[in-house]
Amino acid sequence: MPKTILLAVLSILLVGSIIIQPDASFQASLQGLTVWWNIVFPGLLPFLVLYEIMLAFGLAHAIGSMLQPLMQRTLGLPGEAALALVFGWAGGYPAGSEAVASLRKREKLDRSQGQRLLSFAHMPNPLFMLVVIGAGFLHKPIAGMMIAAAVWVSALWLLLITSIFRQRKPIPAADGQTPPTRPLSSFAQGLQAGREQDGRSFGQVLGDAVSGSVQKLMVIGGFMIFAAVLSKLSEPLFAPLQKLGYAFVGAAFFESHLGSYAAAIWNAPGGSAMFGCAVIAAILAWSGIAGILQTGYAIAGTDLKLLPFVVHRLNHALHAFVLTLLLWRPLSWLAERLAPEGGFPVMMFGEYYRSSLNVSMPMTAMSAHDMPFLWLYSIVSMTILLAIMLILYACIPRKSRPARIHR
Repeated sequence: MPKTILLAVLSILLVGSIIIQPDASFQASLQGLTVWWNIVFPGLLPFLVLYEIMLAFGLAHAIGSMLQPLMQRTLGLPGEAALALVFGWAGGYPAGSEAVASLRKREKLDRSQGQRLLSFAHMPNPLFMLVVIGAGFLHKPIAGMMIAAAVWVSALWLLLITSIFRQRKPIPAADGQTPPTRPLSSFAQGLQAGREQDGRSFGQVLGDAVSGSVQKLMVIGGFMIFAAVLSKLSEPLFAPLQKLGYAFVGAAFFESHLGSYAAAIWNAPGGSAMFGCAVIAAILAWSGIAGILQTGYAIAGTDLKLLPFVVHRLNHALHAFVLTLLLWRPLSWLAERLAPEGGFPVMMFGEYYRSSLNVSMPMTAMSAHDMPFLWLYSIVSMTILLAIMLILYACIPRKSRPARIHR
């Protein structure tokens, strides 16, 4: 009852605030809609559709069977968890959360495994970090690379720490059978088993994948618009921090894309580019109330909890902030050696530029028409992650692979 009363009072206050400030609420809604339509929708739709197709035609099952020894030995997770990590890191939130929820609903993960995987599969879109923030917001692509490196390395560090201190227990093999030791045979048998379990035609699979993905993205857009309005209406609550010069706090708390833009244009008194990039890295690792609500929607219908996920987001934000400060000088030194002129070659809007110094891409200039030229970054990153996993799989001695439990 107290929770219901509190939510009812807050809802009434929110509606009253919108009525009192209709113009500000409308402009905030447009800002959230712009970010969703120009960045999130075209960047995330291909990954959600592709993941559903891979599930239907057994590719996820096949990759899981092949990577089972690697994932079990290093992370204590089933092989299909590797695909959730790849999609989360390459597609951005909430692609990883959707993949984890799908695995939990199909009982490929137990509750503790799903909770752990949910925390590490929720990552910002690499396009947004490398291209939009680096070339667009900061006009320095190397800064976007440093921010991405800090976010990724801090996540890997936390994943390593969690894996070291996790409770080790064997994972039963799928269908009660020990998979073959040869990777290609394991992949082929997993592919056939996954396809037989689904059984839908390609047209039905494609239609279901597109309709389901668009519906999920519409919900995500609603969360982002709602968070943008909350950020605007809650500005009086953050007035003390704004007077101290931290004008980005309100936007960063509710929505990571808007918070990153506010931090990029933030003129901190006596601040430096290093500190500003560390703040952006922390905002991206936090993901905002909108990102957390998106994950909550994704895991609805499962027994996964949102509170441990929020605690991990705060922990990841703290580590990303500190790691950016630690890596700034060595990465700056390396960048000066790799690009003495100060800019890296980039491809923007379908055109190649020898230097990124004069490339400008503000948030409003990015549209769905430009996204196909930028998907290459995510595809390359996904391929690199899969290649690393395959190399690690080949390096695991056969005799050291853990035994399976037969049902």
